[in-house]
Amino acid sequence: MSNSKSATTTTLRVQGMDCGGCERKVESALKRLNHVDQVSASSLAGSVQLTPSPGQSLARTEIEATISALGYRVLDESADTAESKKSPSWWQSPKGRLVIVSGALLALAWGLKFAWPALGSWPFIAATLVGLVPIIQHAWQALKLGNPFTIEMLMSIAAVGALAINAAAEAAVVVFLFAVGELLEGVAAAQARRSISALSKLTPSTARLLDQGEVREIAAASLQPGQRVQVRPGDRLPCDGQIAAGRSSIDESPVNGESVPRERGEGDTVFAGTVNLNGVLEVEVTRSAENNTIARVIKLVEEAQAAKAPVARFIDRFAFYYMPAVVGVALLVAIVPPLVSSMLWSESIYRALALLLIACPCALVISTPAAIAAGLSVGARNGLLMKGGAVLEQLGKLKRVALDKTGTLTAGKPMVTDVESFNGGLAVKNSSDEIVRLAAALEQGSSHPLAVAISDYFHKVCFQNNGAQQPESMLPKVDGGRALAGQGVAGQVEGRELMLVSPRYLQRSSNSAHEWSARIEALETQGKSLAVLVENGRPIGLIALRDEPREDAQKGLQALARLGVQAVMLSGDNARTVAAIGEQLGIEAEGELMPEDKAQRVRQWQAQGLGPVGKVGDGINDAPALAAAEVGIAMGSGTDVALETADAALLKNRVGGIAEMIALSRATMRNVKTNVALALGFKALFLVSTVLGFTGMWVAVMADTGATVLVTLNALYLLRYRFNDIS
Repeated sequence: MSNSKSATTTTLRVQGMDCGGCERKVESALKRLNHVDQVSASSLAGSVQLTPSPGQSLARTEIEATISALGYRVLDESADTAESKKSPSWWQSPKGRLVIVSGALLALAWGLKFAWPALGSWPFIAATLVGLVPIIQHAWQALKLGNPFTIEMLMSIAAVGALAINAAAEAAVVVFLFAVGELLEGVAAAQARRSISALSKLTPSTARLLDQGEVREIAAASLQPGQRVQVRPGDRLPCDGQIAAGRSSIDESPVNGESVPRERGEGDTVFAGTVNLNGVLEVEVTRSAENNTIARVIKLVEEAQAAKAPVARFIDRFAFYYMPAVVGVALLVAIVPPLVSSMLWSESIYRALALLLIACPCALVISTPAAIAAGLSVGARNGLLMKGGAVLEQLGKLKRVALDKTGTLTAGKPMVTDVESFNGGLAVKNSSDEIVRLAAALEQGSSHPLAVAISDYFHKVCFQNNGAQQPESMLPKVDGGRALAGQGVAGQVEGRELMLVSPRYLQRSSNSAHEWSARIEALETQGKSLAVLVENGRPIGLIALRDEPREDAQKGLQALARLGVQAVMLSGDNARTVAAIGEQLGIEAEGELMPEDKAQRVRQWQAQGLGPVGKVGDGINDAPALAAAEVGIAMGSGTDVALETADAALLKNRVGGIAEMIALSRATMRNVKTNVALALGFKALFLVSTVLGFTGMWVAVMADTGATVLVTLNALYLLRYRFNDIS
């Protein structure tokens, strides 16, 4: 617990909370403490966030005592954190045991009624009292802490009142069905927690550390940046890192949901929890265990589940006023009819007690958080991270999405798009391949992005044309290699004096440049960078390169269009290149924008009332616009600044993930609306029928429990959501 005087939010792990009623009890009790300014409890995340009052510090002892008095337990963060995520089987939980005991006593009471009718209602009274003890205890503790209007209080009044008017059998059934409903809420919350905590099991417990040429096994949690580990075929990676040696296919589906394994080699980034399929790898650790990808995903989703959506906060406020109102109406139903009509007091009290039972907001308070948690869980399992229920809710409302170009819509690195020969006397059948071979020879050893792209293209062509022969063996030696004032490279290759230069250099140094200027201008108009191969001052070929769109960019944008969302490209790249890429993808595009310009565009759209705006990017220059948009979405390959600033992240690095997020948001909100309609519909129907005397106490409780079952099952059904038809 922090002792800082600043208003820093502190998070406590709390065991036992599993419904909206639990959250309200904890929040109400802690808000009464003098040194606590703000409290937010989350049954789904199993946590309580507290902010101290200005100039105050949080007293852990008093906070723990308050939470314990309500029947919950504060977990020690210094102990194994797995304890806070562990959910016992339903029959091992207090609510599960109450269901078993209440059910057994109820069955015994019915058996005794038929076997020994002379016992009367005493078996049912005994069953009611035994099952009612923990309920009354919770109600009393909440009452002492200043929260009289709890579900447990309503149930206690109804059950005791039923005993008082000689409805013991109904009271026993009421207690049992209430216990069942409470258990279902706990099961739903535990299911949501398990879907996320299962991620922590993806990282292996041990790692094979390379230490001075020796391999020894150590705890994966102890790995530190700079160390190197060996990963054998079939093993899960124990860390985030960079491949130092080896090449293999990596199954990244545990982290980003991508079903197709990716080929990874020296220099590539790999993630904890992914699976090495077919080669021995030597990996240098880049992040410690508490900061690796799996740990960050778990932390983000837990924080997301703790952050309530606007609709969830509305339901909480509604329940806060709803409970006292229900008690007031029940009092009127109990008192007024006998005073103004011939109705018996026993009948009016019975109807009032039944009204209290049907009015219990169990189904209503679980309807929203259960669906939100399911939506967040589905997204996390598929590489779609959303930092809170508010983000999940807002995503579905987006009408316009601004996307960065480099690294978002495009791959983020130049690729060879065209190779052309100027028939400069090359005596080969496939002169374009020869252009690439000579250019790659000149660029050997260079780390310039264009040089790397040419080298990669040569490797690709060489493998296609020469099978198993190694590309390096086909590159000729360069004699007298030299740089040309930032305009290119030159040297002798196989006795030929060659240069690989930019068109601008060529125009200044060659009289024949005008012969090819039309073709060069046409390619540059398409936003391509050019490297011209020159022999003895005469151009013999050229290579065009451009940062090309991602493979799924077109489909991803089409998926957004089908959802009714307009996509716009905002880029800092030159206007010609941006226009060319925009035309190729079929979207509106604007280039040469500074970071503040991108943020300004977003604010202009918001001021024009064009609906909620989303921003997608991957770099530091996207951070201002990500923060300005209603929803900022970072590509998973982006910088840490972009990931921290954004409200959501695409671990898959796929443009199609944007449409998947929006579709998941809309599906989740449909689920929420269905749940709320079910919960309120059941209550409205049976409240009227109960007040009119058509339904009794049993039907009331069964209807309330039935609504809880329905909304729980509907929310859990969302866990089976599939993205197959989105993009």
